[in-house]
Amino acid sequence: MWTRYTTATRFALVEHLRNRLALFLVVLFIPTWITLVYLVIADADVRFFLRSTGDTITVDGNHVSKISGAINAVTLIIGFMMFIVTFRSFGFDARLARAGYPRAHLLAAKLTALVAAAAVVCAYAVGVICFYWTPEQPLMLWAALVGAALAFGGIGVMLAAVLRGELEGMFCIIMLSIIDMGLQNPVANPASDSDVVRFLPTYGTMQTGVAAGFLDTVPAAYFLLGPAWFLAAVLLAAAVFRARTRDRRRAPARPATTTGPSRA
Repeated sequence: MWTRYTTATRFALVEHLRNRLALFLVVLFIPTWITLVYLVIADADVRFFLRSTGDTITVDGNHVSKISGAINAVTLIIGFMMFIVTFRSFGFDARLARAGYPRAHLLAAKLTALVAAAAVVCAYAVGVICFYWTPEQPLMLWAALVGAALAFGGIGVMLAAVLRGELEGMFCIIMLSIIDMGLQNPVANPASDSDVVRFLPTYGTMQTGVAAGFLDTVPAAYFLLGPAWFLAAVLLAAAVFRARTRDRRRAPARPATTTGPSRA
């Protein structure tokens, strides 16, 4: 079992390293996006509703936009990485599953690669933020970003299992990330305290990230929302993968047996 898991994990990590576009986005897109936020967004104070405490706090618009920009960047990159890798390997994984390779090992390998990629990419994003501004809790900000990355990574895996084309998946990930952060950033949307935003995938990350950036509190309940989205998306993807790789061959019918009167 361990050999099967490590073999599948190694191949999943290699697939990520071969995705040169994703690596390019990690290296250049994150610092470019956060630097543009630093240069363009004004330092004016904005109001942000922190539901964990029920208070409306005043935050620097430039700093809170760095947090939302980092969330937008890591969700796009991790969602893109997991969708492409899962989509392109789906046929091969399906053949392995039909040949007897355990589905659980294949899924666990994908999730291991997702966690590793999310941890590295989010640490890089927090490092770029700290170059311009020091949050109150950098480690908690990293954990919040990991939650957002896991949520969109799980969504990427789910879309790869459900959709039939790469273009549709990329469009869904990009639009979902843009809508998500566009509605939650108090600079772009003064009504970011609307009840509707509670149903967005990175709502918990934004709440936790703002608390980590400006306060010394830890809204633990909201921190768990990102992993909850991740779990729901992965369970749906696993159900679809199982359904699409199920052996549909009918078992051969047993010959009918007849019993007649015994001969004396």
